Amino acid sequence: MAFRVTRSIVPNLFTLGNLFSGFLAIVYFAHGLTDARSITVGALYILAAAIFDMLDGIMARLVRSASELGVELDSLCDLVSFGVAPSVLLYVVYYHDTGPIGMLLAALPAMAGAYRLARFNVQLVSLDDKHYFRGLPIPAGALTIVSFVVFYLQPKALPSQWIGFATNFVTLATALAMVSTIRYDNVPRPNRRALAQRPVFTVVFVLAIGAVIASKGTLAFPILLLYITAGALRHAFRHLTMRSEEHQDFDDFDN
Repeated sequence: MAFRVTRSIVPNLFTLGNLFSGFLAIVYFAHGLTDARSITVGALYILAAAIFDMLDGIMARLVRSASELGVELDSLCDLVSFGVAPSVLLYVVYYHDTGPIGMLLAALPAMAGAYRLARFNVQLVSLDDKHYFRGLPIPAGALTIVSFVVFYLQPKALPSQWIGFATNFVTLATALAMVSTIRYDNVPRPNRRALAQRPVFTVVFVLAIGAVIASKGTLAFPILLLYITAGALRHAFRHLTMRSEEHQDFDDFDN
């Protein structure tokens, strides 16, 4: 059987780097009950998976090898790194002693992520970059959960009476945002075209990355939560505006 090396091997290796990082994250998260430092190491591997996930698309376009196979492989790897791994993290850090309900809640990000990716794949009509996604992208959902756990839940930075509510809220809100039809902005590509097409969002994105780096990661969760909330509010505003216009048209017809 002949083995043929094509240009697609380059982005696919980055995609598999995403999967390997997610696997390592799960391994470290699994040791989190006995070694708290493992949680931090696992979180860094989730960050590495996100970087690989961003780079595989960039490399696919640089070598002009974007394909349906690459899309399917990316989704399978994303499910492990950004769906299963955050669910394992939630279970180990908080839900491990909450019984069957806790198991179900911990699994929600993985299940929502699987649905989100499957819906994206069946609705895909073009391999070109999109400015918006339908539903919260699964990497953003994973980074929201991981940053919350690492910087707020695990170090007990929240009042004890708020821990349960906050954890359930972040888990449910992230899962619901992924399976929703809310339109979320795609990460801008690092080029002049992105800056010309969406200057405001690109500048805000760069400033947000700078803020996260300057704060050593502590601002990641508030910024991601703002991203999720802003998308939901914009969706609600557009929905109300459309309903208002439809109602106005109906009134005009009656008159």
